[in-house]
Amino acid sequence: MDDDIIFGRNAVIELLESDKTVNKILVVKGETHGSISKILAKAKEKRIVISEVSRMKLDEMTNNANHQGVVAYTTSYKYSDVEDILEFAASKNEKPFVIILDGIEDPHNLGAIIRSAECMGAHGIIIPKRRAVAVTSTVIKVSAGATEYMKVARVNNINDTILKLQEAGLWIIGMDAKGKDSIKDIDLTGSIGIVIGSEGEGISNLTMKRCDMLSKIDMKGKITSLNASVSAGMVMYEVLRQRMK
Repeated sequence: MDDDIIFGRNAVIELLESDKTVNKILVVKGETHGSISKILAKAKEKRIVISEVSRMKLDEMTNNANHQGVVAYTTSYKYSDVEDILEFAASKNEKPFVIILDGIEDPHNLGAIIRSAECMGAHGIIIPKRRAVAVTSTVIKVSAGATEYMKVARVNNINDTILKLQEAGLWIIGMDAKGKDSIKDIDLTGSIGIVIGSEGEGISNLTMKRCDMLSKIDMKGKITSLNASVSAGMVMYEVLRQRMK
C-alpha cells in the first residue's frame, strides 16, 4: 500500500485531527512559527515521526505547489469496528478470540503481532487512537500481507471497549509477569480477549484493573521480560493449541 501525501498547513491540521493514519510529517528546516507549531505539537502527541527538510525538497515533492512548508505522508488503511470483529467470529461459528494492545508504540511490533494473529486464528486486534502506533506503511510491510486479512479496530478508549467486550461475553485476560496463573493452565477455548501491554510500561494500571484476570508466560532464564510481539505470539499459539484439541 503506497503512501499518499497531503500538503498545506490547514490540510495537514485537518488530517492530524481526523482518524486517518499519518506516517510522517516533513517541515521546512527551522520553520516553527504560527500554525506549524500546532502541527508539530499534535504530531508529537500522536508519536508521529517529524523530519526537517529543505524547502527545495518540498517543492520537488509537490511540483512547486503552495505547500506552506509542510507535507504529511498518510496511509489509506481501512480500520474495522469492534462489532465487525465479533460478527466475523460469529460468521465462522467460533468463539471470539480478540487481541487488545494497550499502547504498542513500535510499528515493527504491531506488524509482527498482526502477522502472528492472522496465522493463529485471532478474529481481530484492537488498538487505541492515542499514544500508540497506528497501521502505517511500515506496519503493513512487516505484517507480510496479514493486514489484508486481519481486522484491526482503532478505538477512543481501551477500557470502555474492554467493558463492552465483557458485556458481550468475553473473558478478558491481561498478560503480566505478576499474573498468578500460567497461560497454559487457563481454559482459552471460550470467548476471550488477550491484553498485551506496551513495550516499556506493560499494561496500564487502570486497564489491568479492568481485566478479569492476569496471567503470565512461564520463563526459566534470568531475563524476566519478553518483547511484546514475541509474548503476543506465544500466547496466541497457546490459544490455537487448546482450540485445536
